[in-house]
Amino acid sequence: MTAPTELDTSSDLVVDTDPAVDPAELDNEIPDEAEMSLFDHLEELRMRIFYALIAVVVGVVACFTQVRPIVKLLEVPAQGVKFLQLAPGEYFFVSLKVAAYSGILLASPVILYQVIAFVVPGLTRRERRFLGPIVFGSSILFVAGLFFAYVALVPAALRFFISYGAEVVEQAWSIDRYFEFVLLLMFSTGLAFQVPVIQALLGFLGLVSSKQMLSGWRFVLLGAAIAGAVLTPSTDPLTQSLLAGAVLTLYFAGIGLVKALGK
Repeated sequence: MTAPTELDTSSDLVVDTDPAVDPAELDNEIPDEAEMSLFDHLEELRMRIFYALIAVVVGVVACFTQVRPIVKLLEVPAQGVKFLQLAPGEYFFVSLKVAAYSGILLASPVILYQVIAFVVPGLTRRERRFLGPIVFGSSILFVAGLFFAYVALVPAALRFFISYGAEVVEQAWSIDRYFEFVLLLMFSTGLAFQVPVIQALLGFLGLVSSKQMLSGWRFVLLGAAIAGAVLTPSTDPLTQSLLAGAVLTLYFAGIGLVKALGK
C-alpha cells in the first residue's frame, strides 16, 4: 500500500494580514481630496470674493434704507448732547459711513461662509472638527465686544468728556466726529475680544501651552494697557482701563480654554 500524500496548501491559502488603520492617520487625512490646478484655485477664490462683495453691497444698501433708526440707536449713549452738522452734506456722509459699517456687519455671516467654503477642502478631519467651534466662538465674541462697547465703553467715555467740560463749554458735537468715535470704538473692541480665539489656535497648533501663557501674564498686562490706549479713539483713562481689563479677563479665560483642550 502506498502512503497517503500530504496536500500542500501553503501556497493556495491567502491570509489578510493588513494592519488596522491608525485613527490618528485618519484624523490627518484630507477627506475627498481632489487635485485642483492653480488656475482652478484662483477662479474659486475670485468667485468667493465676488459673492462676499455682493453680500456687502446688499447689506450696505439695506442698512442705508434704514439708516435713521440705526443713527438714533447709536445716539442713545450721548443723551443730552446736541449734534451739529458743521459742513454741507456732513450728515449724508455720516449716513454712508454708518450704513457701510452696519452693512459689513450684516453681511458677515455670508463672508464667513465664503471663507470657510474656500478653506475647508484643504483641511484634515481633525482641523475640520476644530474649525466649527472656532468660527462660532469668534462670532459670539465679536458680537459680545460690540455689545460691551455700546453699553459700557461708549457711555463711560462720553460721561467723562461731558462732566470734564460741563462748567466751561456747552456740549454741541460734530455728528461726523461722534460717529467716527463710536464706530471705531465698537469695532476695535470687537476685534480685541478675539484674544481667546487666538489663544485656542496657538494651543491647538502646539505653539504655546497654557503654562507658558500663564507665565507671561506680566507681559500681557502691559500689552492690555497698550491695547487699551491704541484701540480706543479717546484719550480718557476710564475707557482705556475698561478695555484693558476686558482684554485681560478674556486672556485668562483663554488660558482656561487651552487647558481644557489638554494643551
